[in-house]
Amino acid sequence: MKKLSPNAIQALKEALTHIYWRKQDLRSFIYHTVENKLFISTIDWDNNRKAESAGILVERMIERPDLYEKDLLNLFDVTMHFDDFSHLKQWDDPETKITRAKNAVDALRRHAKGYFQLKEEKEKVEARRSVFASMQKEKESFSNMIDVLKSDFMRLVVEKNAQKRGFAFEKFLNSLFVLFDLEPKESFRIAGEQIDGAFSFDGNDFLLEAKWQEKPIDLSDLFSFGGKIDGRLKLTLGLIISMNGFTESYNESNSSLLKAMLLMDGTDLMAVLEGRIDLKDMLFRKRRHASDTGDIFFKFGDM
Repeated sequence: MKKLSPNAIQALKEALTHIYWRKQDLRSFIYHTVENKLFISTIDWDNNRKAESAGILVERMIERPDLYEKDLLNLFDVTMHFDDFSHLKQWDDPETKITRAKNAVDALRRHAKGYFQLKEEKEKVEARRSVFASMQKEKESFSNMIDVLKSDFMRLVVEKNAQKRGFAFEKFLNSLFVLFDLEPKESFRIAGEQIDGAFSFDGNDFLLEAKWQEKPIDLSDLFSFGGKIDGRLKLTLGLIISMNGFTESYNESNSSLLKAMLLMDGTDLMAVLEGRIDLKDMLFRKRRHASDTGDIFFKFGDM
């Protein structure tokens, strides 16, 4: 393979870093662009920063042209023709993110034009279209699965038996976390404690507490859940989902027991089921807000 300039290589890494905000969206873009998909899973997307993952990916492809030459050229080609940045509008300061992404793609075109001929041959245009069509098909499949879960949830809403509904709610949440690749664990008992579930997100293990009762959850319930979290490893956090919300007392305590959990209510859950926000994005923003402000209940309506 003809040697690519260092500037072109660096420009590709920068463009990949900025065209998507979420690491999982970038991973999906790359997955649908290359043919050799197996090596993508050897990169630690969860714990690496996005720029680190993009850099590792490109360097590995350059080091093994015998395996990845075609994939690298495809990645250059598709990224150089990336022109839809509307998905960045949902994040904070979207104008800055869109401008940064456009500038990175423009820089990639400048540095790589000596290597690649930017001709709009029909076959190349169709190849690029197939990448995005494949991604769109995956999104539609995901949307269909969300619709199924939403239907399951609506059946829970009309369930009159509170005990039966509570048990089914735990099962429902487990299915929801499976869909969002959160590696959930179903309810279990340990040392006399009942844990409604557990999952992993962005380098942290979370305990889950699921509450579906008529009245909002009060401070005593939060302290009880905080005690369960406190007995675990340092990086363990908690998520408590209360369908009917929480009393205002949740923000009246500075106890450390409450600083290791995030709160989520029925309105937050419906926003996920209606596709208005990704569950992982919601968890990320709740955790970031709690870290910045100390407020453990960042409502979707305030995001």
